[in-house]
Amino acid sequence: MMIDVALVRELVAEQFPQWANLAVRPVAVGGNDNRTFHLGDEMSVRLPSAEGYVPSVEKEQRWLPVLAPHLPVPIPAPLAQGRPSAGYPWPWSVNRWLDGETARRDNIADLSAFAVELGEFLLALQGVDTAGEPAAGRHSFWRGASLTHYDDETRKAIAALDGRIDGAAATAEWDAALAAEWDGRPVWFHGDFAHGNILVRDGRLAAVIDFGTCGVGDPACDTVIAWTFLDTAARAAFRAALGVDDATWQRGRGWALWKALIVLAADGTNAKMAREIALILG
Repeated sequence: MMIDVALVRELVAEQFPQWANLAVRPVAVGGNDNRTFHLGDEMSVRLPSAEGYVPSVEKEQRWLPVLAPHLPVPIPAPLAQGRPSAGYPWPWSVNRWLDGETARRDNIADLSAFAVELGEFLLALQGVDTAGEPAAGRHSFWRGASLTHYDDETRKAIAALDGRIDGAAATAEWDAALAAEWDGRPVWFHGDFAHGNILVRDGRLAAVIDFGTCGVGDPACDTVIAWTFLDTAARAAFRAALGVDDATWQRGRGWALWKALIVLAADGTNAKMAREIALILG
């Protein structure tokens, strides 16, 4: 399906005529699960790219206003929800625009201090009252739930990468993550706490975006950034700020390993995933 500026203009003009004269333009980093566009200078339009991502629309509309007052930096603020039209078959969102650059090593003033900010954000998120919903499940792509949902997929990836990675070490690491069972109190998790969903301004944490896989459950999935973005010192600072136990850290390693394995198995040239696997197994 072609999700482009022309489609967004048509949807906005039909459903929100008060914004019809505002410019629509793609964002620099548009995302995969959802496509995002600028709407004027102060808003964004966010459209699911496939049916599997549709549940995130109503979830974000319902829960982001609940979470926002409790968090140390801004998160997306829903302004309106659009309906299917103009050949586009799913609901979509208009949010307030958040300023900042996507987090990169070269736009962060102090990576260890930044890691502490990330940990503090997650602690604040985990501290928001849950009332048990939205419980982790298919809507979160099983983030926040048990790693066993991806057991078969992970073992197949290890087998497919035979000779390219240390399969015995990968299997042992995965088994250890499965054995580190979670029995804690369900808390809020982001679900895709990756550098691409973190905004920086003046070298510091400015905002966190894309709560499409958020939910309530095991927060271990939010530690993945320790192996995908942070260096050794920043990883230690992040863990100390977050205060996670050994079992949670092990499950986080499992989440990071699962994703790196399946991506590398699908794309054998992905050097970044190969490096992440080596780091996790190291």
